[in-house]
Amino acid sequence: MNYLRIPLVCLLYLPFGLTGCASYYNHYGLFPAENSSGEVRQVLLSWQTADYPDWWLVADKSTPITLATQCSSRIWRLADDSHEMAGECAGGIRACGQPGRDIVAFRGEPADEQAACMAINPDNEQARVVDIGTSLELMVSCRPVETHRGDGDDLEGTDYLRPSSVTYRVHLRTSPRGALDAGPPVMDDSICDAD
Repeated sequence: MNYLRIPLVCLLYLPFGLTGCASYYNHYGLFPAENSSGEVRQVLLSWQTADYPDWWLVADKSTPITLATQCSSRIWRLADDSHEMAGECAGGIRACGQPGRDIVAFRGEPADEQAACMAINPDNEQARVVDIGTSLELMVSCRPVETHRGDGDDLEGTDYLRPSSVTYRVHLRTSPRGALDAGPPVMDDSICDAD
């Protein structure tokens, strides 16, 4: 009897477009690596998913993946074709370059909206964020034009993860949203003040 109630209750949500039958998760991976200036920094990947039962009418959904580098204000968002912000730079999960801000490292050319500066599981052009398991491979192909902007008290870092011809292997954690340890860790920025 309980098994029949769950689908019936969920179907009541359908006319209202609500997502009462999904399970919601936070995903993240934190690892140390060098930025393009050769400084060791923490790098944090994080995103959220909504997982629906197989019998439900809606496909699983995710946010784009956010990549943040310690001591930097530059935030990358890696998206797939299911996200509105997906760029035109390649298939799969990727983030495109920005003219004037990025250089394709191995060619030394300015990046544009067609240059894939970052890609997750780059060998799979059909990759989706919702399908990522307990680890991922991250390819970084660009470096920043400038590692800082502003001056004096207004100086801020804009550096990010160093480009590499070999992918970074990142192990991930998943937790239900709403749990005490649900969110990703906060990076300690005290090291930034010492630089």
